Amino acid sequence: MSTEERRRGLAWWRRRLHVILDGGAHDRLARFVHRALIGLVALSVGSVILESVPEYAEEYERIFTFIEYVAVGAFTLEYFLRLWCAPEHTPYSDRTPFGARVAFVKSGSAIIDLLTILPVYLSFFIEADLRVFLILRLLRFFKLARYSPGIRTIIAVLEAERKALLASGILLFGAVLFSATAMHVAEHTTQPEKFGSIPASMWWAIVTITTVGYGDVTPVTLAGRVIASFTMVLGYVMLGLPVGIVATAFAEEIHRREFVVTWSMVASVPLFRELDAQAIAEIMRYLRAQSVPAGTLIVRRGEVAHSMYFIAEGEVEIELPTEVVRLGVGQFFGEIAVLHKTLRTASVRATEPTKLLILDAYDLQTLTARNPEIGLTVRRVAASRTELSAQERHGDMIEAELEQPVEPEPKE
Repeated sequence: MSTEERRRGLAWWRRRLHVILDGGAHDRLARFVHRALIGLVALSVGSVILESVPEYAEEYERIFTFIEYVAVGAFTLEYFLRLWCAPEHTPYSDRTPFGARVAFVKSGSAIIDLLTILPVYLSFFIEADLRVFLILRLLRFFKLARYSPGIRTIIAVLEAERKALLASGILLFGAVLFSATAMHVAEHTTQPEKFGSIPASMWWAIVTITTVGYGDVTPVTLAGRVIASFTMVLGYVMLGLPVGIVATAFAEEIHRREFVVTWSMVASVPLFRELDAQAIAEIMRYLRAQSVPAGTLIVRRGEVAHSMYFIAEGEVEIELPTEVVRLGVGQFFGEIAVLHKTLRTASVRATEPTKLLILDAYDLQTLTARNPEIGLTVRRVAASRTELSAQERHGDMIEAELEQPVEPEPKE
């Protein structure tokens, strides 16, 4: 094997491992690996929790130790494989392989990965029980963020709104400080053991502003009760501020992602590729969402075609006469249905819980009637693409609808 062939082979394996570890939502092996790692995280975290119970720790010590070593071994292998595949990661695509790996080591997820495996290795050199590193071992819980789009979205929102959250935190600290100072002035002579200093009074201020109200420290003077009343009301206002910031930013992030995904799906359809931004936005207004559980028959062979479908989440299986084709997020089927009322020549079934965006032929006809320019463009594209003609051998499932994404060239 020549040096060039070896280099190409290593590049292929690196790209393949990257898909398995960091992408490949439609790759069976990637889904299996992700689920296995999620299960291992859950098992190891549960083991750490149960190990804190004295009777369990004594009776099942060997089992807990075995789980810990297996988890650490798997997570160590994962860490070094991710390090090797770092040049394939999109954020590091403009760096050299060495620079990409350095950037990966500095990333927050890589630091968490490293901290979760350090306790076991440190225990080989430091004579200490693994329970001393309990917090570090529990950090592996945050590895779940890598496999959860929802958690990643929340992290992205917190990062995007960090300045606003920092400002609200400063205001909250200011409210605590001034409430504690006012209560110190009002109560320090009456209750010197509880309000004798500002730091001592801050415990009461924190408990009151956060609306916990333990009741272990309470004012007894009229001035103190008036200050406490204002502090309670202030607490509701101040705590609502960061909650409102995060909730609004989270809703905007979800809406923005859904809009971008929907836009890219509609724009990728051959029938609509020549439409301008305004026309695509008009089509998006007619899309309706439908969620179906795994195993649901979405399209039945022999039915009259009347809609096309975009896959927003999940995966479907198209049972063509000669083969079975799987389509995932961002792909579509039933394009010819918006032009011709043909019979479905294939059945389509959801292989997992799936969210679909549906465009009915009637709605598209209504749109083109209202906007003749869109209608002219659609008809021109349809006339120029022979594969969009209503042919019995193709029916509603045509080759143009089953286009697979082009795989990128291997990186040096």
